[in-house]
Amino acid sequence: MARPSTQTIDPALDAAALLRRVGFFGLFVILPVVAQVARRATVILAPISVALLILASAIDGRQRPLRASGVRLLRAPAFLAGLLVLAWMALSLVWTPFPGPASERFANLVATILLTLAGYMALPDRMRSANLYLLPLGVTAAAIVAIMLGLFGDSLMRGVPDDDNALDRGLTLLALLVWPAVAWLRSRRRDREALGLAVVVAVALAVSPDVGQIAALAIGALAFAVTSFRPRLGVGLTAGIAAGLLAVAPLLPFLARPVGAALFGPLSPGVLTLKSWQRIVTTEPVRLITGHGFETALRGRVFGLIPVNAPSTALFAMWYELGVVGALAAAYALYASVRRAGRNVPLLVPGAMAGFAAAFTIACIGVGLTVVWWLTTLAITILVFVAIERGQFRTRRPKVSRLKLPPLGEPPTP
Repeated sequence: MARPSTQTIDPALDAAALLRRVGFFGLFVILPVVAQVARRATVILAPISVALLILASAIDGRQRPLRASGVRLLRAPAFLAGLLVLAWMALSLVWTPFPGPASERFANLVATILLTLAGYMALPDRMRSANLYLLPLGVTAAAIVAIMLGLFGDSLMRGVPDDDNALDRGLTLLALLVWPAVAWLRSRRRDREALGLAVVVAVALAVSPDVGQIAALAIGALAFAVTSFRPRLGVGLTAGIAAGLLAVAPLLPFLARPVGAALFGPLSPGVLTLKSWQRIVTTEPVRLITGHGFETALRGRVFGLIPVNAPSTALFAMWYELGVVGALAAAYALYASVRRAGRNVPLLVPGAMAGFAAAFTIACIGVGLTVVWWLTTLAITILVFVAIERGQFRTRRPKVSRLKLPPLGEPPTP
């Protein structure tokens, strides 16, 4: 006679597990691959994947307690500094010359932040390894697609409508996601696979060379190496350099322009860009306090308020739009975030520092302050790092006691 099963089947829990698996598959595999060929893939697929994760957590309740998580965030200095930056952005809508577009862009920014917070709250307290192993699989698949497009893009995409900047955005996503994938594999003691994944991504970036992406990968690798050998030094350098550059950004054109003119000539494009930045700083020094208002760095170039060759980096945009209040608050938020990242799991610290360094490099080289696809890319990277951090729990097996073999006829003694 068959013994009845003691396990009860709960369709709701099975549905939640399926939704969570589909959500992570979309976030870790489908999104990186599709982002290589469709430039809107990030802003379309990321909210769908996060929505599935939220729905799964609403069904099975496996996330951390929402109240405790919210209190923990409100007590974090980096989060409070970020709220100050957000509040100053909202206040700058009063004096921005483009209130309509700025309000729309600010609404998109708030929506992206809320989506990221909702995804953060919805992540399970303990992540299954089966879900997290999808991340290196998706990054590898995306890198292979990028290599094929870089080598045979003209023949492969023949007859397909051209999607401008799709591959560039996809490679930017790869340059960031490679570090949480490498960190996850190293935490599982799979160093060879982690090295192979990094090499494949490096080849994908080299096939379609872009200065920003290659520089981001190189600086991220440097931060990873330094932090692996000297964790405190790596964290200190990453936090100090990133926050320091953001805090003293108006001084950079005065320091870098003479060096650039001596190396590349006074009429090189980079030196002329620094000259424009220097002129903006000296013409309106009072505006360094309040800033010109949200959304003025991009649209001011279009409407002739600033020179066309003015910098398009986040360093310039932060100071030009938000002034000293927003820039210093953002610098402190960045510093506190880098210092706090991975503190509970030392194995993940090198990957976290590499991710911070790579993202900051891309922002410094040419991505605007609040471009929607870039903000969504950062949100995805943050959620991925939180997910692999929550996948680091380990159950300890009971130690097997060693038995001493006694002479025959006597009972064994432990």
